[in-house]
Amino acid sequence: MSVGVAPAIRFRGITKRFPGVVALEDVGFDVAPGTCHAVCGENGAGKSTLGKLLAGLHRPDAGEIQLDGRTVRLETPRDALAHGVAMVHQELAFCENLTVAENLCLGKLPRRWGFVDRAALRREAERLLAAVGATHVDVARQVASLGPADQQLVQIAAAVGEGARVIVFDEPTSSLGETEAMHLFALIERLKARGVTMLYVSHRMPEIYRLCDAITVLRDGRHVETRPAAALDEGTLVQLMIGRPVEQYFGGHARGEPGEERLRVRGLRSPGRFAGIDFELRAGEVLGLAGLVGAGRSEIAQAIFGLDPHAEGELHVRGRRAEIRSPAQAMAHRIGLVPEDRKKQGLVLSMVTRENTTLPILSRLARLGWIDRAAERATVRTYFERLKVRATPETTTVALSGGNQQKIVLAKWLAARCDVLMLDEPTRGVDVGAKAEIHAWVGTLAAEGAAVLLISSELPELINLSTRILVVRAGRIVGDVSPSEATQDRLLRLMTGLETQPAADPAELGVH
Repeated sequence: MSVGVAPAIRFRGITKRFPGVVALEDVGFDVAPGTCHAVCGENGAGKSTLGKLLAGLHRPDAGEIQLDGRTVRLETPRDALAHGVAMVHQELAFCENLTVAENLCLGKLPRRWGFVDRAALRREAERLLAAVGATHVDVARQVASLGPADQQLVQIAAAVGEGARVIVFDEPTSSLGETEAMHLFALIERLKARGVTMLYVSHRMPEIYRLCDAITVLRDGRHVETRPAAALDEGTLVQLMIGRPVEQYFGGHARGEPGEERLRVRGLRSPGRFAGIDFELRAGEVLGLAGLVGAGRSEIAQAIFGLDPHAEGELHVRGRRAEIRSPAQAMAHRIGLVPEDRKKQGLVLSMVTRENTTLPILSRLARLGWIDRAAERATVRTYFERLKVRATPETTTVALSGGNQQKIVLAKWLAARCDVLMLDEPTRGVDVGAKAEIHAWVGTLAAEGAAVLLISSELPELINLSTRILVVRAGRIVGDVSPSEATQDRLLRLMTGLETQPAADPAELGVH
């Protein structure tokens, strides 16, 4: 920062407490104007809480926030917007029953003769979406009908459209595929060129080093370090975040020989979603599913789990034909699904963590029609310890950080002892330590004989964990890539159609 130039943001002595938790304690650092400043740390370190304080969603219990050298009181989001601060949330926040256009223009609806000017509303919404490269989103659709990636793009468009001088990005790429993320990175560079200051919360190291000028590390609610990004290598950054040597966290994932067939899919199709899906999944195998957002990856997993009433085709479990038209039938065949959206599909947020963890296994815990509470608590303790969940069994699930909520979803299916487990973006929104723990857990599951279908937008994750990778484009399988051939470049070329993989029998891949 130049001498005499006030920081765009200054945190001084920031402390924030919640019931039973000190989220932030005496945190202070500066953010230079016109920069992208990363805030890193494990789940529960206080990163999102700090962003919400700046956005007026929480109030600090002690300390002060300065913008451009002046102390400000940001008691509501409206206060923050009045001071030029906007936020892109990790957990998507919308009026889901309203259209995209209505959400983008809330608070400033264009009017004519006292009524909302629908034509002007549509034009303004389309302009805002175009600014973030989201011209494919129909502004007349209800937000609830959009997928997580498009919802995230709408939220980014809303923040940028406010004309904010300061923008907080909280895990902005957690719902985005490679193409959408590239659009966001280009947008952030344009915002920096315009002098916009950004606080960037993310667990993804490559994008932090690509975008950010400086990095602040928080651990257990305290400020650990602030350095220029160029002066902080990745190994040192991870060690600052987790408080111990990197080697204790990361190791290789051994790939054994696949065992007996656990799942066979033949001719699986769903109108407008996917068609001609054929593959086998064996015990001890981690089968990766790669593809751009909207390619049909999640839809395939949902159909196998009985969530798509329009899906047709044959499923064989352990060599026998299986009729799966509901999640209950899938679970009866010992098939589990960690869904893409943990809040909507993976958890009952009003329940405590114990109740969420044991939902799939209540019949196993029942004695004469009553739940054996001692057995339930013992089960929860076992899996909380295995996954290092930072919560008590009686903590309300909605109060947890995103990473700990994800661990609860994983604990639920770990307790269910599935033969086939489908993981849809299992490390979305979790910190580097938790990600390593989940990766190790996937390897352990496979080593113990489970068959894993892994869907991820993070290509390094797929390459590191998978025994082989299927590539999906426009609802069809267009590639079957072995570990020795799996590179990010190869997968991207198949995902985007720049490369077509030859096959001896195209019908086997569902390519027509």
